[in-house]
Amino acid sequence: MNIEGNKVTVVKSQEDTFLFFSNLNNFEKIMPENIEKFEVDGDSFLFGLPGMPEIRLVLKEKTPFSNITLGAASSKLPFTLAAELTSISENETSVQLLFNGEFNAMMAMMIKKPLNKFVETLTTNIATL
Repeated sequence: MNIEGNKVTVVKSQEDTFLFFSNLNNFEKIMPENIEKFEVDGDSFLFGLPGMPEIRLVLKEKTPFSNITLGAASSKLPFTLAAELTSISENETSVQLLFNGEFNAMMAMMIKKPLNKFVETLTTNIATL
């Protein structure tokens, strides 16, 4: 299952935007308002939302200034969440979130709507940075 968030513009340079996403503590700033738990531990963070199991994301890959990819720590729900960063100008960067998960058809049907909403919320919050 692939979900592409809308492209949003951040009023920061591409390097500053990359550094923002490189600091996993900053992900708490873009999480939904109703977040119940957020804990950073080294190269990973754990978050919990109402009605969902807690999820641990691990920093999988960083391509300087253009990509940050997080992946699920659990192999039960294998997925990645990537932030693609593209410079628009010296002080503006386009950010697009890309979710890629491998789920069976039943699981995909159950989680597609909440995942779309989650990616949409993250995208909306990124636009306010």
